[in-house]
Amino acid sequence: MQRKTFAATLMALAATAALPLAAQAQAVKLTLGHGAAPGNPRHEASLKLAELVKAKTAGRIEVTVAPSAQLGDDAAMVTALRTGAIDLSANSQGAVSTVVPEYAAFGMPFLFANLPQAWKLLDGALGQELAAKSADKGLVVLGYWDNGIRHMSNSKKPILKPEDMKGLKMRTPPDAVTVDIMQSLGADAQQIKFAELYVALQQGVVDGQENPLMNIHASKLYEVNKFISLTGHKYEMTPLLMSKRSWDKLPEADRKALQEAATEATALQRKLSQEADDRLVADLKAKGVRVDIADKAAFEKATAAVDDKWMASPIGPYVKKVIAGARGR
Repeated sequence: MQRKTFAATLMALAATAALPLAAQAQAVKLTLGHGAAPGNPRHEASLKLAELVKAKTAGRIEVTVAPSAQLGDDAAMVTALRTGAIDLSANSQGAVSTVVPEYAAFGMPFLFANLPQAWKLLDGALGQELAAKSADKGLVVLGYWDNGIRHMSNSKKPILKPEDMKGLKMRTPPDAVTVDIMQSLGADAQQIKFAELYVALQQGVVDGQENPLMNIHASKLYEVNKFISLTGHKYEMTPLLMSKRSWDKLPEADRKALQEAATEATALQRKLSQEADDRLVADLKAKGVRVDIADKAAFEKATAAVDDKWMASPIGPYVKKVIAGARGR
């Protein structure tokens, strides 16, 4: 009897001693990749997400953030998410639309007059529908971050009206809608990875590009493009995605903590994005960049055929719903 009691005591002690090891074994390390430079709202929000996840799980889940396309460009990271090679990515609308075509609907020209208008749609039924389509392709949407209202820059001349675009070599991301917009304006659209854009502009491979001011500023594109035109021609989101393979491995409590952290980080990222334009116009002017306001009505008229093309495409029904939601018709 004494031997049995002694053995039971030893087993209890062994189990107690093993508890820290068991806790250690449950530690989770996740990797979050994105293509933006440090200082960009995308990076700041990614760091905030990592901080919040760590706090909400008492340090058990650690998120390592890899900026500036260290893990590959956006298209490569979408593939890596689907295979489970990386866990998280603050990605791009264009790259994700190659897998889930409906993302392109939010990039129709001159669709949103301001950022909150876009967020209202993304946070409602249309965003939920997009998340469901993403899940079918192995991508879990944790939030729709912002990639701003986009403007044009170039090294040649001010862009004030559509005719000024003719013959300009303009870089686009891997986004079919952006290519359509550039071609409708008479520009020569060339797809170049964002990580290679500064050098391409510096060497004259392309004359110009289009991005929100926060990206132009953070990546110092103004150093090689001294003309910026506030065209406001297109909105883009930054989907915050998690690999479904990584998501499915987590217990419910960890998923809850991750989603809560993502919701808070989304609010921060959007706030930083919204604050960027007004502040950065003054800053860019101070750096010697010419900033002009384009004739938006003329640009809108020149790009109207892009809507028609996409409404007649296989994702036309979804495009029509997004356009109706944005323009109230």
